[in-house]
Amino acid sequence: MNQLQQSALLDAASRFPIPAGSKFSYGTSGFRADASLLESTVFRVGILAALRSIQTRSVIGLMITASHNHISDNGVKLADPSGGMLTQSWEPFADTLANASDPHSLIQLLGDFIKKENIILEGAPAAEVLLGRDTRPSGETLLEAAKQGITSLMGTTASDMGIVTTPQLHWMVRAKNKGIEATELNYYNQMLTSFRCLLDYIPKGDSSKNVSDKLIVDGADGVGGEKLENVKTRLGYLTIDVRNCGDGVLNEGVGADYVQKEKMVPRNFGPADAGMRCASLDGDADRLVYFYVISNSNKIDLVDGDKILSLFALFLKEQLRVLNGPEDGKTNISYKASLGVVQTAYANGASTDYLKQMGLEVVMTPTGVKHLHEKAAEYDIGIYFEANGHGTVLFSDAFLSWLEITNQELSSTSKDSDQHKAALRLLAVSRLINQAVGDALSGLFLVEAILKHMGWSIHKWNELYQDLPSRQLKVKVVDRTAVITENAETKVVSPAGIQEAIDAETDKYPKGRCFIRPSGTEDVVRVYAEASNQEAADDLAKSVVRLVEQYLGFGRS
Repeated sequence: MNQLQQSALLDAASRFPIPAGSKFSYGTSGFRADASLLESTVFRVGILAALRSIQTRSVIGLMITASHNHISDNGVKLADPSGGMLTQSWEPFADTLANASDPHSLIQLLGDFIKKENIILEGAPAAEVLLGRDTRPSGETLLEAAKQGITSLMGTTASDMGIVTTPQLHWMVRAKNKGIEATELNYYNQMLTSFRCLLDYIPKGDSSKNVSDKLIVDGADGVGGEKLENVKTRLGYLTIDVRNCGDGVLNEGVGADYVQKEKMVPRNFGPADAGMRCASLDGDADRLVYFYVISNSNKIDLVDGDKILSLFALFLKEQLRVLNGPEDGKTNISYKASLGVVQTAYANGASTDYLKQMGLEVVMTPTGVKHLHEKAAEYDIGIYFEANGHGTVLFSDAFLSWLEITNQELSSTSKDSDQHKAALRLLAVSRLINQAVGDALSGLFLVEAILKHMGWSIHKWNELYQDLPSRQLKVKVVDRTAVITENAETKVVSPAGIQEAIDAETDKYPKGRCFIRPSGTEDVVRVYAEASNQEAADDLAKSVVRLVEQYLGFGRS
């Protein structure tokens, strides 16, 4: 950095002092905290985004959101050129930068990092960062701090995309770096055109008539509900009733996180909705769960991310089967696309068993969207979802290129054949689903299209398998780093002896499964247990908590 650049940075940084006593850590969700503490952090992440754009010579995204957190919180995270999350190799520097004690320390850290990463500032091509925010009242002030950080590096443009869902911003970054028009309208057009294409190629027959054309959506009083209101008139057969669309408090008694954890009806839902197909978004619309209200009750039957994954996997497996043609037929296609399903140990064991019984390849990764996304990208079609409703479908570039050519060939040789329709459906799914990140809106439209295709009610969908009862607990410990795991966090290798003790305890319970893993953010160890009934799952979890206390100290929080 030259003297002029350092002077400009010092001047800007002095306007955003770090709050006394605060410590910030960049995780899967970026930085999150009470909004009143975040201005300095968002300013510094703006600088980081500008550096990332200069280094990669690509557009970068900066999103201001705290997703499903309380309205008083906010957060900031970056989107890399692919539209995915910030590369993990930059996360430690993000932490160091956010916690620099004063402007001079900040400048020193930046200078060292620029040298280490060999980032050339002088004569660098124009850099650009796309900015987005959710509906939180603190977003506007934090957006201004981000702009100050971005533009403090000369030649970097901060492009404000306005109030958008988190997935929309990720999609825009991916689109712009692919040379596609990166507007909100273009996002809707691509999604809805693909949705209508899937509806057009539903097999002729009466089964789809069994599917209600009405969907009730809980918008979590966040940005997703507002965006859904904008497009619901363009949907054709599907009628959407959006509730909790900004008339209440964001994420308070509403939203996917509340519905999934509490298994209770969100605000503005009740007995009159019993049995109807309902969906819930979270505050920034990157999570989606479905549910239906149980008659004469405030409770729900939850259709979570595991079941969304299962629905997608069954549909895509069937389309590949049709596309490949009969095993002994002349139309057999030589390219055998790999289809993989990716889960973490927190996926309900019944879902994993079901997917395997359906002949699908299931692999496990450590907890965290980055691990899931990375593994899914190894397949021609990779599907991942967490039970909380965050997930997506990835298509490899090689497979999509082959699919485009195959579609053209089928269009000229056997137009409207089953194989041709299967190719068109697969292409439509690849354009409908948001391949950058989990997206509640695109996921919702894909669910709706597949249910219509299958002729399934939400009740039939929910009957694919029955979840095993489970329990999650956490235990305060002296040092969570003492717990070292392997096999996608399902086995403990240290402290010695604890895994054998967990196995012995688990063996006492029918359909028992239990694992422990250290938290990434707190000095706690998390315990997850499943068994054939709720009482057994609770007892297993409690007994393993006692083992953790025995081996690691402290007590359950």
